[in-house]
Amino acid sequence: MVNDQIKNIQSQYGKLISKSKVESNSEITANFNCTTDEINNSSMFKTESLKPSFLKRIIGLKVGNELTEIGSKIFKENYELSRNLKIELEKAKNFKSEVLIKIEEINEREMADLDQDLFDKVFGKNSVKSVTEMKNKLSEDFVKQLQNQVDQKLMNDTIEYLIESTKINLPSEFLIKWMKLSSENKISIGEAKSEFEKSEKGMKYQLIESKIIIDNDLQVNFEDLKSFTTHLIKNQMLQYGQAIPDEKEVDGIVARVMSNKDEIKRLTEQLTSTRILNFFKDNFNYKTKKLATMNI
Repeated sequence: MVNDQIKNIQSQYGKLISKSKVESNSEITANFNCTTDEINNSSMFKTESLKPSFLKRIIGLKVGNELTEIGSKIFKENYELSRNLKIELEKAKNFKSEVLIKIEEINEREMADLDQDLFDKVFGKNSVKSVTEMKNKLSEDFVKQLQNQVDQKLMNDTIEYLIESTKINLPSEFLIKWMKLSSENKISIGEAKSEFEKSEKGMKYQLIESKIIIDNDLQVNFEDLKSFTTHLIKNQMLQYGQAIPDEKEVDGIVARVMSNKDEIKRLTEQLTSTRILNFFKDNFNYKTKKLATMNI
């Protein structure tokens, strides 16, 4: 991921050099026209995104040249067809119409040098001074981005362990009958039993979660929620490079967010989940397993 990101940065900050004909590493701007589907727009794409059969056809063409192809036979990925033709992704998955492609511009991307000028543009003046420091910084950023996924995986595994290892005898017969009677649609006992089996783990965890919250004083009150919401808003502003306003303005934003019942419910669940995860981390003896790295 780090190496790929470095290549992306070098490409992003590199120079475009005009070329007379399409080569295997070209960036092409072309007009896509399909009268049957009312498509007529220009877009830029890289030759590496093309299917091998179409790439062979386009290599060597010059500005002004045209060729036609069935839409689904142009790009390797459906999202590239969707982006370039400006159509819905679902439509792109099975797009069989013929498209006229007219080449408007051909460029080659000269990768930027990994020097101090590039480091300063990307990370700020003198924040990074070598390729090694750049890799370390990108690695730290990736760790932060992936931390939510890591925490969610840990949370899911812990919940699964608790459900499997905690003996809870639910009144299944009563709950199946209750599900049958309380259902908005008329369902049979068999259908109610199927619904119960799908919900059984969730019911057990709700009981476990409630006991953990009560026994360990993890309840969320209004002040907790206000503080949590304030922290989220400030972090979001920093993430998008916005200046943090004064406390009065922040309080106004928080008040508007907390005036929405759905938002209060969502934030309460989020804060409760965070507290429970921290409780798990502090009180469970997790076994650490070192995984071998793979070069793919």
